[in-house]
Amino acid sequence: MAKHEVTMTINGQSVTAEVDSRLLLVHFIRENLDMTGTHIGCDTSNCGACTILLDGKSVKACTYLTVRADGAEITTIEGLAPEGTNHPLQQAFHDQHGLHCGFCTPGMIMRSVDLLKNNPNPTEEEIRWGISGNLCRCTGYNNIVKSVQQAAKEMAKEKEATV
Repeated sequence: MAKHEVTMTINGQSVTAEVDSRLLLVHFIRENLDMTGTHIGCDTSNCGACTILLDGKSVKACTYLTVRADGAEITTIEGLAPEGTNHPLQQAFHDQHGLHCGFCTPGMIMRSVDLLKNNPNPTEEEIRWGISGNLCRCTGYNNIVKSVQQAAKEMAKEKEATV
């Protein structure tokens, strides 16, 4: 099996490793780097539990080869906010009870970060469409939508405060 050296930035830290050419990014993140917040749910990109940000765009890491991420900037759920703090989406999921078992939550939050970056004031329909590639088997999505709405308002306030 061919090995390749890859270098990438993960949560602000430069990482260099020699990896198998077929190693999936989700396995590299979880097994090589011990960052277990990115979950493995289906290995087919159906559920979205493995969603991360790759160069600022949400990507399902279970079908993305690590060698393709060479030179990329990656953010996982662990790197979304400084240690000891919560990103507005993390806080909103807590406040609005946007999780039950929590398995889909990291991927749902990472997908929502990308959604709000591109649409800072989405309608309920736009939120539902925006998260439609991520599955939750527990909540029925209503509280997830409320969480994204709360986070959008908080992020707009933060943006206003810095202008």
